[in-house]
Amino acid sequence: MFIHSSQQLAEQKLLLLYIFNQLELPISNSQITDLVLENEIMNYFAFQQYLTELKESDFITEEVRENHQLFEITEKGKKTLEYFINRIPKQQLEKINSLLKNKKQELIKSAEIKAEYIKLKEDEYLVTLKVIEKDIPMINIKLNVNSNKQAKQICDKWENKAQDLFGAIINLLVD
Repeated sequence: MFIHSSQQLAEQKLLLLYIFNQLELPISNSQITDLVLENEIMNYFAFQQYLTELKESDFITEEVRENHQLFEITEKGKKTLEYFINRIPKQQLEKINSLLKNKKQELIKSAEIKAEYIKLKEDEYLVTLKVIEKDIPMINIKLNVNSNKQAKQICDKWENKAQDLFGAIINLLVD
C-alpha cells in the first residue's frame, strides 16, 4: 500500500482524467498502462488503484470490445476535471500535452487498423484484418493461413499498409 497525501491522490487521479479527456477516444488497458509507465507518470500499483477508483466512481467507463478492455472518460469525469483542473500542476499538464501530441496519432491509427491472428489447429491460423472508422467496420477480412510466420507477416503488413490495401481493394471492386 502506498501512502500519499490526499492532495497527491487527487492530483494523480485528475491527471489520469486529463489524459483520458485529451485522448478523446477509448483506449485499451495496455495502451494507457504503457503510456503511464513508459513516461514515469506514476508507478504501476498506484496507477491500477486509481484506475479502479475512477471506474468505481463513474469518472471513466470500461467496455469490452473485440476482446479488448477499453476505457473512456464519462461526462461526470469531464465535469469533475473541468471543475478541478487547476489542482494539476502546470508543468504536469505541459508534460502530458507534449507526450500526447505524439502518442495520440499513434493511438488513433491503432484504433482504426486491427490485425490479429489465432491458432486453430497444428498448421492452421485464422488472420483477421480490419479497418474501422468511428466504430464502424469499413472492411473485415478473415484469412486461413498455414503458418505462424505467414500469419504474423500478413498482420505486420496490414498494420503498415492497411489504408493503401483498403483503397486498392475498393478500386478493384468498383472498376
